[in-house]
Amino acid sequence: MHQRPVLLGHRGSRSSVSVAENSIAAFDIALKDGCDGFEFDVRLTASGRAVVCHDAAVHGIAVAKAEAEQLRQLPILRDTLKRYAQRAFLDIELKVPGLDSELLIALQEHPPERGYVVSSFLPEVLTDLRMRSEEIPLGLICEQRQQLNGWQKLPVEYLILHTSLITREVVGELHDAGQKLIAWTVNDAPAMLRLAGWGIDGIISDDTALLAKAFS
Repeated sequence: MHQRPVLLGHRGSRSSVSVAENSIAAFDIALKDGCDGFEFDVRLTASGRAVVCHDAAVHGIAVAKAEAEQLRQLPILRDTLKRYAQRAFLDIELKVPGLDSELLIALQEHPPERGYVVSSFLPEVLTDLRMRSEEIPLGLICEQRQQLNGWQKLPVEYLILHTSLITREVVGELHDAGQKLIAWTVNDAPAMLRLAGWGIDGIISDDTALLAKAFS
């Protein structure tokens, strides 16, 4: 029997059109539904503030060029860690370079007690962060097979793969190499259970209620 995978909501929870993704409400839904935690995205404003946001622009405002007061509706990374560090596994996805200092301060102030990984599609973000800290668990996100090439040269403990890239053989190979493996984005119960049967370490889903129910 494999250990149950860590169950994570994608950007909190995306199953309700009335609740914005990457919001406190979405994060609360993921936990209320029974997930272990959630994935969320972080970007950097022009004023140097780390905000929780997926897209490069919000309501026509480019996040990278915005001052903090222009994006008051977005959660702040430090506040998010403060709220959830003691009760959720956190997958903190860095969308852009330059977040190292803000992230390290936030993690020092509010270390996640139920586990976490700092993830990114950008190899340079991971290598830069490793130079700043040897302790942070890092994960490479891959959506296409070529993005997986050369992962061995990166300082990662996790590979966070699109579900289309995952086979039983891939799970075995990566586990043999000492990697933990998280699948995204998995939105049907048979696929969730199949991945768990292969020994996947974590599953990210838009439908947090379905994900939790599949393993109840």
